[in-house]
Amino acid sequence: MKSTFTKKNYYILVSGIILIALGYILMIGGGSKDPNEFNPEIFSFQRITLAPLVCLLGFVTIIVAIMWRPKSESAQVSK
Repeated sequence: MKSTFTKKNYYILVSGIILIALGYILMIGGGSKDPNEFNPEIFSFQRITLAPLVCLLGFVTIIVAIMWRPKSESAQVSK
């Protein structure tokens, strides 16, 4: 019985999961220790733009990992 995923699919999948985790790590912080004091750091470029883009890239990478199909052996032999 042959597996649907190859070794390359798993590498791409793990890299996507790592990208998503990195995006969530980039979102951490920016809060204030005093609830009556506002900290504008919560609206930094890292938390508002960079982190969601890294997460989105991770989800796209996972979709690529699922859809990735290696070229068939007959197509490689004919070249």
